[in-house]
Amino acid sequence: MEFTVNKSDLVRELSLSQGVVEKKTTIPILSNVLLEAADDRLTLTATDLELGIRCSCPARVKKEGAGTVPARKLLDYMRLLPEGDVNMKFLENHWASITSGRSRTRIAGMSRESFPELPQMPEPIAEVPVKTLASMIARTSFAISNEESRFTLNGALLLMRPEGLTMVATDGHRLAYVQASPAESGTADKPFRALIPKKAMNELTKLSDDAGADAKAIVAGDDNHLFFQVGHRLLITRKLTGNFPDYERVLPKDHQFTAKLEKAEIRSAIERVAQFADERSRAIRVQFAAGEVRVFSSSVETGESEESVSSEYSGPDIEIGFNAQYLLDFLRAISQDQVAFELKDQKSAGEMRPAGEGIADQYRYVVMPMRI
Repeated sequence: MEFTVNKSDLVRELSLSQGVVEKKTTIPILSNVLLEAADDRLTLTATDLELGIRCSCPARVKKEGAGTVPARKLLDYMRLLPEGDVNMKFLENHWASITSGRSRTRIAGMSRESFPELPQMPEPIAEVPVKTLASMIARTSFAISNEESRFTLNGALLLMRPEGLTMVATDGHRLAYVQASPAESGTADKPFRALIPKKAMNELTKLSDDAGADAKAIVAGDDNHLFFQVGHRLLITRKLTGNFPDYERVLPKDHQFTAKLEKAEIRSAIERVAQFADERSRAIRVQFAAGEVRVFSSSVETGESEESVSSEYSGPDIEIGFNAQYLLDFLRAISQDQVAFELKDQKSAGEMRPAGEGIADQYRYVVMPMRI
């Protein structure tokens, strides 16, 4: 195999594959990227057996073929080359010979035969604006559980229905729910439900960052895999198996009291007070009173702190314990200037939503209270 490719094009596609390439593996071939040259295009494939990515860039192909080389080593070397064309030729011993200007390099590769085959993409289910998908991921992924033993919570639930796109994530202590209308997300021909692993969501966000403002993600799925095609890039992920919790039972049906706050004020107050919260529990006390919300924390080791911010609230005095980090995750995820905090009593879950005008989709965040 021999081809010539622009250095910048190759670096861009190699960079997108790095999050998929297995770093610590007992299977050496998974640290490699598969390069396939044909029809004036170079196709790059990387996989860790759970997640795979296939992307391509233009190339002048002198001799068609395929080979694999270490993905990290190739990217690190390519970044150091000057701008311009790079010639790559695979030799009989699977090594890759790279020529750029006056630079001559050979990288030890492995046979293409030992590289795993990725599944073929089935018929599309829906077409979704990739920026909408990335926005939904940004507002839910922080609520995904990091405990490996709770594998059904190690990803987000993706629902495609005629009424729009829904994404839900929970770790058992909090739940993030976002629903985009058909106008924003497009519609699926038939209802579709799948659990997307967190790693796949991170890679989807990277694809979105590199895609145009109006780019679409073509979504497909089979019994075991999900497929997201964004332009000339295809992300393939194995679905999580198991039953996701019944999130509709968790979403509060009614709230008796609502406090409206300026996001910047309450976020800054919680960030300062959280400095003195217990490092393990991150617990703070939030007191709702007429016209204001007060935030407290105290720790025997570090000290104590108290802040007060003004709010629109006219209910009874209620004091609830919350994990400060959980509140901050939501406040950092929303773009609106105001936030609504809805509550029932000190033993019930609190719910946070963006407040104000022009909210196109539905975003709800439920946080369980803590005993302090």
